Amino acid sequence: MTSQNLTNPSKVHLIDHPLVQHKLTLMRRKDASTNTFRTLLNELSMLMAYEVTRDMPMQDVEVETPLETATFKVIDGKKLVFVSILRAGNGILEGMLSVVPGARVGHVGLYRDPKTLMAVEYYFKMPHDMQEREVVVVDPMLATGNSAIAAVERLKQLNPKSIKFVCLLTCPEGIAALHKAHPDVHIYTASIDRELNSHGYILPGLGDAGDRIFGTK
Repeated sequence: MTSQNLTNPSKVHLIDHPLVQHKLTLMRRKDASTNTFRTLLNELSMLMAYEVTRDMPMQDVEVETPLETATFKVIDGKKLVFVSILRAGNGILEGMLSVVPGARVGHVGLYRDPKTLMAVEYYFKMPHDMQEREVVVVDPMLATGNSAIAAVERLKQLNPKSIKFVCLLTCPEGIAALHKAHPDVHIYTASIDRELNSHGYILPGLGDAGDRIFGTK
């Protein structure tokens, strides 16, 4: 995994593992079926979860092996919260939970106003005791950054220990916007694409992730 960003390289983590890049390339194809897209996203999300959780704190537990009793390390998954930005974030959520099944789950419902491109909240539900938890926000795209900024702003009101943001794709504009608003948030992505178009879509991108996940377009 490498770090890359024009302004803050220590906070942007480009996951360039060959398997991640291979699956992402297959997802970009416009003729990929809904089932293919969804399957690849699930697999890619699992692979990304390994990097996102690399620095998670460990604790000691006593285990009885077939030969003796000894102490080993485990992750306390109950302290981790995956927060899905609805609806497309749910496509990443499933793969992440396959790797860390003990994690709690929160949801933020946001839609993008077609005229202003600003995020409008319609739903917010989180586990209890967020101040004791590490948060990983998931959304396939970090484009204009408006949804990510709104979600992180809302989450910070609950004072979690830390917040990370995970996406398949982003672009220089999205990175700059999120870090201008929240310079402390680490971004994990499989690709930093070229730019945004006038409609707020990433180029070359892969289209609307939500529509492709759920087959709604």
